[in-house]
Amino acid sequence: MNEKADDRSDDSKKNHIKYYKSLNKTIENIQKEKLEETEPKIIKHLNSRIEAMNLDKKRIEDMFPEINENN
Repeated sequence: MNEKADDRSDDSKKNHIKYYKSLNKTIENIQKEKLEETEPKIIKHLNSRIEAMNLDKKRIEDMFPEINENN
């Protein structure tokens, strides 16, 4: 499988920062949803979603090391 080259342009950085922030908000919302959920299968699914989003955040942090939780 060929991986496409990372775009590290200023526009890409702006878009990734915006996406990174949206991931933080989405993760926060899913964590709140987990607190209200009782069904183990749904909780497992929500945990999987959070894990995938955290992997995406890590990818962005690796591309743009200056991005952190304060951005």
